[in-house]
Amino acid sequence: MALLAEEVVSLSKSVQEMSVDGDEPPSHYIVKDSFIGSADDPSPSLCPFPILDISHFSSPSSSFPETEVDKELEKLKLALSSSGCFQAIGHGISSSFLDKVRDVTKQFFALPETEKQKYARAVNESEGYGSDRIVSDKQVLDWSHRLTLRVFPEDKRRFNLWPENPYDFRDIMDEYALKIKVVTDAVFKAMARSLNLEENSFLNQFGDQALMQARFNFYPSCSRPDLVLGVKPHTDRSGITVLLQDREVEGLQVLVDDKWVKVPVIPHALVINLGDQMQIMSNGIFKSPVHRVVTNLEKLRISVALFNEPEPENEIRAVDGLVDENRPRLYRNVKNYGAINYECYQKGMIPLDTVRI
Repeated sequence: MALLAEEVVSLSKSVQEMSVDGDEPPSHYIVKDSFIGSADDPSPSLCPFPILDISHFSSPSSSFPETEVDKELEKLKLALSSSGCFQAIGHGISSSFLDKVRDVTKQFFALPETEKQKYARAVNESEGYGSDRIVSDKQVLDWSHRLTLRVFPEDKRRFNLWPENPYDFRDIMDEYALKIKVVTDAVFKAMARSLNLEENSFLNQFGDQALMQARFNFYPSCSRPDLVLGVKPHTDRSGITVLLQDREVEGLQVLVDDKWVKVPVIPHALVINLGDQMQIMSNGIFKSPVHRVVTNLEKLRISVALFNEPEPENEIRAVDGLVDENRPRLYRNVKNYGAINYECYQKGMIPLDTVRI
């Protein structure tokens, strides 16, 4: 029987072990030049990054004057049609609770490896604890460890992969996922309103069994940040991704006008970026940004990302009100886009190009 790529590529040490020992990264981790540049491309630090107060979008009976709401909707439209992302404040989640989410993430990754391995992902699966799924011996690997969990639909949760240590991990993540769902639903509706669409125009395509996946990221320090990335440049497969950044350490960068822009740390903010499926639904008006995570010579970094996707069997398409003679349909209707995105990502292809008309 043929061996899987994950079984062929054998790495003697984990990223965390190499970080502790100060090892030179092996060749599997060295980023080669590509259409999106190398690991040490210069990154401008003074480029402004959009900040939106999404409390303006929380409900139709908002206490804000209509002119203020319209102004914030216009800012939302501008941010998502240019950079495809923004920092969200006014989301209604307390700073103390966000710190709890960060704390349980740090506590999990600080556990002994034998404890974390209780939640290890199976070969060629994405859920559970581990590093990159290896699909090719030519693949460039990310300098990170991850814990990936399905949180919605609730009946799809695999609790054998949800850590029992820290003791409050499950309760905190359950509460956090519910809070983030409220945030994303409000943003989906606001996005539609910003384009003068019925507010459920995007949300309806996700279905009653829409997916939400959580990914807890651990980026150890790296002896060669000029050669290695925490996450390679990519676009997300999601509709919307909500990222809770490390409270202190920067690392996320977004490609804007062919230049890498640092996303600053705002401890009480959530970074919201669109995924490919929203670019398809908006007929290319909203952008799915290319982004990456750089490594750090001295400091480790954590983050928590929640990805919102339509039901895999739902056929997603450009909203009818966004297609006309002046703006023809740009992408074909697709099902299970997540699989398309993942395959292209590992092959170094641009996923959206494969579904373009």
